Amino acid sequence: MTATNRPLRRGRFIPALFIAGGLAIVNLLFWLTISFFPEIKSDPRELRALWLIVEISYVPVAAMNLRRDHELRAIYMDKAMRQAFVDVAAYALFFMALVSFLEIGEVPFRAYIFFYGTMLVALPLFQIVSKFLLKNLRRRGYNFAKVVIVGTGPSAKRLCDSMRKDSGFGYHILAFFDDKPDSHIQTENILPISQLKEFVQTNDVRQIFFTLSGHNESLAEVVRIADENLIDFFYVPQFPRTLARRFELHSIGAIPVLSLQRNPLKSIINRAIKRSFDLVFSSVVLCFYPLVYIPVAIAIKISSPGPVYFRQERTGYLGKSFRMYKFRTMRVNDSADKCQATKDDPRKTKVGDFLRRTSIDELPQFINVWLGDMSVVGPRPHMLKHTVVYTRLVDHYMVRHAVKPGITGWAQVNGFRGITDELWKMERRVEHDVWYIENWSFLLDIKIVIRTVINAFGGDKNAF
Repeated sequence: MTATNRPLRRGRFIPALFIAGGLAIVNLLFWLTISFFPEIKSDPRELRALWLIVEISYVPVAAMNLRRDHELRAIYMDKAMRQAFVDVAAYALFFMALVSFLEIGEVPFRAYIFFYGTMLVALPLFQIVSKFLLKNLRRRGYNFAKVVIVGTGPSAKRLCDSMRKDSGFGYHILAFFDDKPDSHIQTENILPISQLKEFVQTNDVRQIFFTLSGHNESLAEVVRIADENLIDFFYVPQFPRTLARRFELHSIGAIPVLSLQRNPLKSIINRAIKRSFDLVFSSVVLCFYPLVYIPVAIAIKISSPGPVYFRQERTGYLGKSFRMYKFRTMRVNDSADKCQATKDDPRKTKVGDFLRRTSIDELPQFINVWLGDMSVVGPRPHMLKHTVVYTRLVDHYMVRHAVKPGITGWAQVNGFRGITDELWKMERRVEHDVWYIENWSFLLDIKIVIRTVINAFGGDKNAF
């Protein structure tokens, strides 16, 4: 069997491997702790009891990891880290409870600090490395899942694009099934739904994704085929692209209902965490700001007459305007508040072109962050004119103003930075902004900051 033909069969062992790896790390940290604190092993009987508790305390962590869904193959590093922190908290709670209940001998408090401190570093690092290795394995053609998609409409197209965008998901789309094919899917491998049963039986299909409207009469038949052949079935709701919102599943009796999940940043605690990060990060940057400001200011003044800073009214939090700061990169002109910069914009100076390509022109926005008008991470603020125009053209456009605008954002690190000369570019930007708002977490902000730094050093083709 070649590398490109190793499907999902051994994939069921992956959760067990993750659990075994985590347990191995916990044991390693335990023996490392007693080597640093020899008083723990003064009584061999108590040491053996303590080691047994180390093993038993991992049972609830293993149970939580087994319950997590490993069949939906999308891997997000921020979620993996968050899961690791939850694992450490659950382990610590269970371990301390057992030690207290069984009255195991005295363990120095500093030993607990060392044990759980190293665990808070080691387990998240293990999660990141293991998930990265798994994605790399799938990119090489291993551990893929053979899937089919029922439907050929816009939802099927978006699902197909998402699956193929990152080969690390490990999806191998074998065919599409639709009795009335839509023009959104351009492929010859579209079959009628009547052939689905025979196809999944002869091609070892492991997952079926249903993207047709819910009242479609084919739904019950497809579910029956999935049940009879022990195939995982996934229903894809019919939402427009701009409604990239996060939903929670509930039930009223036997009727499933979806509800919009609340914006995480409506929580006072989450807002406090984000604001604290903004203050610390911007304060550190501003401490070194003069080292950049002095040479940049001199270069701007030499390049063309005018101020060092470019100040412009932008739409901010809850739709309120604020004055945003940037290093001036253009000659003073009357169209600055109307026209976006283009790749070969004649208004740009040579110094300004360099500042834009390196993103140095954005550094003064840390002043906005420190003042509270912006955040380090969030949807990019747009000109007031653009807000008026796109509010009419793009559905849910104003949702992006439910949080503070940012210096960088989820849309920017996913390639939607720069000029929006076509409507679809703004639609995709809004889609990513709304996704960020619905899925915010502190770890997601850290991920975006890291990707922004990597993009800045690697060069961004949309930075002009």
